[in-house]
Amino acid sequence: MAEEVWLQCYNKGCGKKFKPEENSDDACHFHPGNPVFHDAMKGWSCCRKRSTDFTEFLSFPGCTTAKHNPVKPPEPEKKVEKPLGTDEVVTVKPRQPQKPPVPVERPPDDAPFVKLKTTVVGSLKALLARQQKEKEEKDKNKTASSTPEGLVEDTIKVGTPCRNKGCAIPYSGTDLPPCQHHPGVPIFHEGLKFWSCCKKRTTEFTEFLKQPGCSTGEHVWKPTGEETAAMMLCKYDWHQTGSFVIISIYAKGCIPDKCSVEANPTHVSVSLVYNQGESQHEMKLVLFGVITPEKSSVELLSTKAEIKLKKADPTAWRLLELIKKEVAIEDSKAEDVRTTNGAGAKTDTQTDNVEA
Repeated sequence: MAEEVWLQCYNKGCGKKFKPEENSDDACHFHPGNPVFHDAMKGWSCCRKRSTDFTEFLSFPGCTTAKHNPVKPPEPEKKVEKPLGTDEVVTVKPRQPQKPPVPVERPPDDAPFVKLKTTVVGSLKALLARQQKEKEEKDKNKTASSTPEGLVEDTIKVGTPCRNKGCAIPYSGTDLPPCQHHPGVPIFHEGLKFWSCCKKRTTEFTEFLKQPGCSTGEHVWKPTGEETAAMMLCKYDWHQTGSFVIISIYAKGCIPDKCSVEANPTHVSVSLVYNQGESQHEMKLVLFGVITPEKSSVELLSTKAEIKLKKADPTAWRLLELIKKEVAIEDSKAEDVRTTNGAGAKTDTQTDNVEA
C-alpha cells in the first residue's frame, strides 16, 4: 500500500497540509496582502478586519480563494555588516544646507482685481433654508397689534437693564431713581477687584459686583452708535501653510448672493452680508506677501467665511497685513526726527529769521 503524500501550503493565512490530488481551485483560503501593525491594531492590507489581540489576528479567515501553494518562499537576505578595521576611518559628509526660497518681486498695487471663486457648503444652505422658513412663519403670525407698516418701533421694553456699568436698575416706564454707576473701568490686580474711579477694594467677586456706583447721571437704555458699530464688526483670524494663507471671518449665515471677495496680487477686498441681511462686514487688506488670485478661493460655511489665498512663493508670512509694518516704520522715523531735533532745537528757517 502506497503512503499518502501530504504537502505544506505556504500561502499567508493558510498553513494547512493538503493532498496533491485534492488541490482544487478553491481549496485554499489565504491573504494575498501583507500583515499590518499600527497603533496596537493588527490586520492584513488586503482586508479591513482589525483586532488588538494577536491570537485573533492569526485566526482571521482568508479573504481570497485559490489553489494551495507548495512552494516555500525564499528567505529574505540578511545584510551582514562588515566590522570596521583597526585603521579604518568612517567619513560622514555634512548635509548641504537648503537654499531659502527667493520671494517673488512685489507687483504694482494698482493691478486689476479678480473676483474669487466662491463655494457654498451644505451646512450654510440648510441654515439659510431654516431661517427663511422661520421668517415666513413669523410674518404669518403677526397680529394686528404689531407696529403699523411705515413706523419704526423705537420704544424701550420694560425690564431692559441700564447699560451703565454698576447700575442694575431695569426700565419700568416711570418713577425711575437716578442712575448710580461707575464711569471708570474694572481692575483686577493681585487678587484685588475694584473700579478705577473708586478706592474701595475687595477680594470677593460677588462683593465687587454689589459695590454701588460712585457717580450720578442719566440711565442709558440703548447702545450708542460706537457700540452698535463694534457689534457689527466680525472677528477674524488667519493661519498659513506652505502654499496657502487662510483667513477665517466669523460671520454667521452669510447670504451668498450678496457676498463678494475680490483680490489682486497684493490686496484683498471683502464684503459680507450676514445675519439675515441685517449686518454687513467690509474690510480691505494690504497683504504682507504676494498671492495668485486665479488659484485662490472662498468657502462660505454656516458659522464663518473662509478665504483661501494661494501664495505666489513658499516663503512664510510674518504678518497678514503689510500696512501695519509700514505705519510702524514711519512712526519710528518720525520719532527719531523729533528726538534728534529736540524740543528747543532751531530749524534753518528759524535761524534765518533771527539773523534777519
